[in-house]
Amino acid sequence: LFAFLAFAVASCNKNQDTDTHENEHEEVKVQYTAYNFSYELFAEADAFVVGEKANVLSHLSKLPNFKALDTGAVSIILTINGKEVKQTLDNPTRKGIYSFDISPETAGKGTLTFKIDTSIITISDVTVYANHSEAHEHSQEEVSKVNTVVFTKEQSWKIDFKTELPNKEPFGQVIKTVAKIQSSTGNETVISAKTSGVIVFSNFNLLEGNNVTSGQKLFAISSSGMSENNITVKLAEAKSNFENAEADYNRHIELAKDKIVSEKELQTAKNLYQNTKAVYENLINNFSATGQSITSSMSGFVKQIFVSNGQYVEAGQALITISQNQTLVLNAFVQQQYISVLSSINSANIKTLYDNKTYTFEELNGKVLSYGKSASEDNYLLPVNLQIDNKGSFVQGTFVEIYLKTLTNSQAVTVPNTSLLEEQGNYFVFVQITPELFEKREIKIGVSDGIKTEITSGLLQTERIISKGAMLVKLAQSSGALDAHSGHVH
Repeated sequence: LFAFLAFAVASCNKNQDTDTHENEHEEVKVQYTAYNFSYELFAEADAFVVGEKANVLSHLSKLPNFKALDTGAVSIILTINGKEVKQTLDNPTRKGIYSFDISPETAGKGTLTFKIDTSIITISDVTVYANHSEAHEHSQEEVSKVNTVVFTKEQSWKIDFKTELPNKEPFGQVIKTVAKIQSSTGNETVISAKTSGVIVFSNFNLLEGNNVTSGQKLFAISSSGMSENNITVKLAEAKSNFENAEADYNRHIELAKDKIVSEKELQTAKNLYQNTKAVYENLINNFSATGQSITSSMSGFVKQIFVSNGQYVEAGQALITISQNQTLVLNAFVQQQYISVLSSINSANIKTLYDNKTYTFEELNGKVLSYGKSASEDNYLLPVNLQIDNKGSFVQGTFVEIYLKTLTNSQAVTVPNTSLLEEQGNYFVFVQITPELFEKREIKIGVSDGIKTEITSGLLQTERIISKGAMLVKLAQSSGALDAHSGHVH
C-alpha cells in the first residue's frame, strides 16, 4: 500500500512537473520590432528550440501610412550557422497578419529575415536554443507596464495612426503673430475710365469673385445724348476729318509726281493724314454705338467693383480691380523686443484661422521680402513682409496666424504638435515600448513653430513616439478594458 501511494505521489509530481514545463513553454514569447523604408514589422514568436515547431505571429504595416498589408506573398527565413529554414505564405492569415510555423534545425545565433516583394526586413541576433530549459533561462525580461496602454495593431490599422522618431534639428527663436493677406504687385490691376460718361454693364452677372479672361468686355461708357463729350459726335467728326485728310494726301501724291506741289506740302498733307487716321482708329477700336468698351487687361477674378450700372464717371476714375491671386504678400507686425532678430528671419509657418490648416514656407515657395527698420507714430510695431504662392485656399483681405522662424546654430529635439497631449497645463507623449504597448510620458516643452514643438526634457531622440492618433490611444487608456492580445491569432 505504501509502495502504491509512493508511486501515485511520484506520478502526480511528475505530471505536475510536466504540466508546469509545458505551461512555461507556452509562456515563453519573444517579440521583434523592425523597420525599413516600406514596412513596419512587429512579430511575436515562440522561443526557438531545436526540433520544435515555433509560431511567428507577424504584423506587417505599410509605411508611411501604417496601414495593414492586406495582400501579397511574404517569406520568412531563419538562418543559423549557415543553415536556412524557410516558409512562404501567399496571402495573410488575417488582414495584416502572417502566421508562420517554422522548425529550427540547429542551435546558435543567427538572423530572421522577412521578404515582401523586393523589400527585405532583417532581425539580427536571433537565438535558437538547444532545449526548453535553456530557453527559459534566457527568456526576455518582463516589460514594465506602469502607466502604459495596450493598443493593438488591429486597432491602429483602423484609424489615422503613425509613429516616428523625434527630430534633432536647428530650432531657433519663433515669433508668433498675425498677418494680413494682400495681393502681390503685378498680380493685381485697377481698370480706370478713359473718358467721361455713363457706365453700362456688359454682363449683369459681373460680380465680385467671378473669373474673367484677358480681353473680356466688362463695361461700356456711353456719352450718347450729352451736350459735351458726346462720343457719337466725336466719332462722326473724326471720321470726316480722316476721310478729308486721306483724300487731300492722295491728291498731293499725284501733284507731287508732276512737281506741282513741293515736298514740304506733301509731307504736311501726309502728317495730317496719319494724325487723323490715328484718332479715328482709336475711337473705332475703343468705342461702339453704345460707347467706349472697357475690357479686362489680364485673366483673374473680380476683386472689387467701384461703380454701379448707370452711374456717371469721369475720365481716370477707378472702375474695377482684377486680381490673379497667384502670388500673395503677408503683412505682419511684431513687437519692438524682436528688433535684434528681425534680420535673421528666414522662414515661417502659416496657419489659416478658418480651417486650422498649417502650411510650411517651403511648400508655398515663400520668401522674406522686407522687415521694418523704424516705427511710425501711429504704429509702434515693426512690419515684416513675406511673399507666398497661393497653393492653399488663402483669401485676400483675411488674416492668418504666422510663426516667424529665425536662423540658429543650436540643435533641439522636436516632435510634431499632433503627438502632444495637454492635461491641466502639463504635456505628455506616448512613447512606444512595442508597436502594441505605449508608455504615457510627461515631457517639458519649449517653443513651437505651429507644426513642431521643442522638447526640453523627458524624451530621447532614440525613443519612438505616437505622432498621429495619440488622443485615441489616450481614450483607450481611459477605458482600461483592452486585452494585450485581443484580435491576435495564436
